[in-house]
Amino acid sequence: MAFWDSLKRENHPHYESGSAASNAIELTKRHPSVSLTKQGATSGNLRVNLSWRMRTSDIGGRSRGSGSLLRHPFKMFQPDVVQAHTQGVVNVDLDLGCLYELQDGAKGVVQPLGSLFGDLNVPPYVQLSGDDRFGSPSGETIFVNLDHREEIKRLLVFVYIYDQTPAFDRTHAVVTLYPSNGPRIEINLEERAPEARSCAVVSIENIKGDMVVRREVQFVYGFQAELDRLYGWGLQWGRGYKAKI
Repeated sequence: MAFWDSLKRENHPHYESGSAASNAIELTKRHPSVSLTKQGATSGNLRVNLSWRMRTSDIGGRSRGSGSLLRHPFKMFQPDVVQAHTQGVVNVDLDLGCLYELQDGAKGVVQPLGSLFGDLNVPPYVQLSGDDRFGSPSGETIFVNLDHREEIKRLLVFVYIYDQTPAFDRTHAVVTLYPSNGPRIEINLEERAPEARSCAVVSIENIKGDMVVRREVQFVYGFQAELDRLYGWGLQWGRGYKAKI
């Protein structure tokens, strides 16, 4: 084998399976979709996780001036964001939700607001693990039971800011999908949308038996009703509240 052939093979990415995968597929504008069916990940539970960090520039973080780098040269290799999972650092409550439509025409939403946590074993086969109000390291997670994929028509996973100052431009949020097989799938919310209150992040659609994951990343300045209109769900919406803790 020629040295050049060997080098090309070493640079070719390989993916490990399941949530322990060391690599990931990042959905971007240029490469917005991936098929779960083609990677053999259409059974078991699909885990969809939301986590976020805050940009250091918005909390008066580290200075990266030349003097600081001379004194601490290794700081240039540190990331430009820091973990920010407490209310004291960032006054924002990011929530994860999911609009669903089943093959029989049933439609609805799974979200913390209104305690609509769904169910994994009966329709809609989508369940939210709970409401994380303080940005814990585990974030919020939605599970989708793909053993019932034939009964699912389409899903739209979204993120919204509940009753706080809009801060999508101050946080770096990531939605990660963990299929039962193959690499994890990441969607980064990197666009600056300072006044946005909600964002449609990723859709999962059953297209003639092919479960296709597609990056959306559509920011809107309203809440779920605006996302509904954008994607044509046709639900009736009213003002909702969370129970005080």
